[in-house]
Amino acid sequence: MIAYIVRRLVGAAALVVIISAVTFSIFFLLPRLAGTTPDDLASRFAGKSPTPETVQAIKERFGFDDPVPVQYARFLKGVVAGSEYDTGTDVIDCPAPCFGYSFRDNINVTDVLLDRIPVTLSLVVGAAVLWLLAGVSIGVLSALRKGTVFDRAAMLMALAGVSLPIFFTGLLSLTFIVHQWDLLPPVSYHSFLDNPFKWAGNLILPWVTLSFLYAAMYARMTRAGMLDTMNEDYIRTARAKGLPEKTVITKHALRGTLTPLLTMFGMDIGLLLGGAVLTESTFSLHGLGELALAGVIGSDLPVVLGVVSVAALFVVLANLVVDLLYGVVDPRVRHN
Repeated sequence: MIAYIVRRLVGAAALVVIISAVTFSIFFLLPRLAGTTPDDLASRFAGKSPTPETVQAIKERFGFDDPVPVQYARFLKGVVAGSEYDTGTDVIDCPAPCFGYSFRDNINVTDVLLDRIPVTLSLVVGAAVLWLLAGVSIGVLSALRKGTVFDRAAMLMALAGVSLPIFFTGLLSLTFIVHQWDLLPPVSYHSFLDNPFKWAGNLILPWVTLSFLYAAMYARMTRAGMLDTMNEDYIRTARAKGLPEKTVITKHALRGTLTPLLTMFGMDIGLLLGGAVLTESTFSLHGLGELALAGVIGSDLPVVLGVVSVAALFVVLANLVVDLLYGVVDPRVRHN
C-alpha cells in the first residue's frame, strides 16, 4: 500500500507539472508562434496608450525577452523556492509557493489565491454534503420503489435538475427566496471561524442551488446501479441466508453501487474546487471561479496560470483519494 501511495504521489506531481507546462505554453509560447512579439505581450499589461519606456520596463520585469523554457523554469522555481518581483518602485518578495505576480493589479497571486480558496471550499463542501445525501437517498428509494409515483416524481425532478442551467435556478431563487419573500439573508461569505451559523446561513442558497444540479445526476446513477445490483446472485444469496432486508440493501447492494459514484464524486469535487464559475458569478461570491473569469477577461496571465495550477492540483488530489478509497468501499478491489 505504501509503495502504491508513493507511486501515485509521484505520478500526481508529474501530472500537475505537465498541466502547468501546457497552460504556460498556451499563454506564452503559442502567441510567439502566431507572430506576437515580446513588445506586444508587454503592452497588454501597460494600460491604454503606453509609452515605449513603460513597455520596455514591463518587458524586463516579466522577462518576455527570455526563451519560453527559461520563463517556465523561473515559474517553477518560484513555486518551489519563492521569487522576487520588481514593480518599478519596490521589490516584492514572494515566498514559496509563489504562483507569480500580477502587475496589472499589483497583487501577489499566491495571496489572492489563499484569499479566494476558503470561499470556493465553503461553497463546494456544503453543496457536496447535500447532493451526496439527497442524490444517493433518492436514488436508492427510487430503485426500491420502481414504477411507483415516488419513482416517477423523483426521476422527473432529476431530469429537471440536470436540464436547468445553474444561472437560471440561481437567479430565480435569488429573486423570490431572498428579495421578494425574504426567507433567507442575502448571499455573502463570512468566515466559518468567526461565526459558523452566519457562514452557513448566508451560503445555504448557493449550496441548495448547486446541489440541485448534482443531486439529480447522482440520483439517476444510484437508481440505475441499484437496479442492476439487486439482480445479482450474491444479493439473492444474502436474502436466502435470512439476512434482514436493511442489511441486504446497505451492506451488499448499495456498497456495490458506490464505486462509480465514488469515481464521479472525486472528479466533481476536484473540478469544483478549481472554481465553480457559474455559481460564484451568479451569487457574486469571490472565489477561484470568479477570479479565473476576471483574469481571462482582463488578460491577467499570472492569475489565470495560478488558478489553473491550483485547480489541477485539486483534481489530481481528489482522484488520488478516490483511488485509495476504492479498497474501503469495495472489498473486491486491492492495491497491489
